[in-house]
Amino acid sequence: MKKILNAPERAVEEMLQGMELAHGDLVRRLPGHTVLVRADAPVSGKVALVSGGGSGHEPAHGGYVGPGMLDAACAGEVFTSPAPDPILEATRAVDGGAGVFYVVKNYTGDVLNFDMAGELAGAEEIQTDYVVVNDDVAVEDSTHTTGRRGVAGTVFVHKILGAAADAGEDLAGIKDLAGRVNSNVRSMGMALTSCVPPERGEPIFDIAENEMELGIGIHGEPGTERREIAPAREIAGSLVEKILGDSVDFSGSEAAVMVNGMGGTPLMELYVAYARVAEVLESAGVRIWRMPYVGEYMTSLEMAGFSVTLLKLDEEMKGYLGAPCDVAAGRPF
Repeated sequence: MKKILNAPERAVEEMLQGMELAHGDLVRRLPGHTVLVRADAPVSGKVALVSGGGSGHEPAHGGYVGPGMLDAACAGEVFTSPAPDPILEATRAVDGGAGVFYVVKNYTGDVLNFDMAGELAGAEEIQTDYVVVNDDVAVEDSTHTTGRRGVAGTVFVHKILGAAADAGEDLAGIKDLAGRVNSNVRSMGMALTSCVPPERGEPIFDIAENEMELGIGIHGEPGTERREIAPAREIAGSLVEKILGDSVDFSGSEAAVMVNGMGGTPLMELYVAYARVAEVLESAGVRIWRMPYVGEYMTSLEMAGFSVTLLKLDEEMKGYLGAPCDVAAGRPF
């Protein structure tokens, strides 16, 4: 294992320290907690948006903290859910009196711990609500979930809800919008390699040089199908066709499109994949909204691979997705 670290057990702590030092105009860290909040938090009268999860998915989740997106991000250890206590501390720190909304990926630990934090916040008369994002079309259940996993589509949820909250939408409105976005976003991923969690020191799964995994998760979970490596056109086409064959009817619609690198895939290869994604969508009658999102948004450490996400848009979603924001992850958000 070759990694640029001081000590694996301090990786998350030192990452957050570096983020605060690099982006102090946008974020600050809560002392004693693995939590980043907006530098200007709490914002009075605004619904606060809190998300988080295990580390190793950077720029998610801390990279999306700032005006127009998240008010706070809670970081667990690598691929490990944050505990209820730091989530509660984040909730207290960003509550501006209009309530706090949690964006939770559908992994058992995340769901349980955010739910518990919400109950504790309620005992302090802080109103909370949440959405459980489940955009992955690869599996219905896995080792870490009941139902579909929450993957890269979560980033679209962050952006749309963050803009709505900054525009003054109330907690009930955020809840309704969250449900509509979650119901219309779908993702599918693949990998050429596993990843190596720092404290584990070895790959999560073994895969031959001539093989690829389809249907992988963002915690290094093996996929649902292993095949011989195929050309980019075939891989990208398979991912899009799986999404189009799912429960959202994208035909004749306008969609936001994300080609998301898993951490170890050159941008050149992501654009090669996108060219085929665009071709398949055009053939299916799906119009790509504004510009595609091509880059690293929700990674899995240094895994080589990518995912495709489609979000069927309505006019309200387009307005919020295109609204300005100021976060460390930068463009196009």
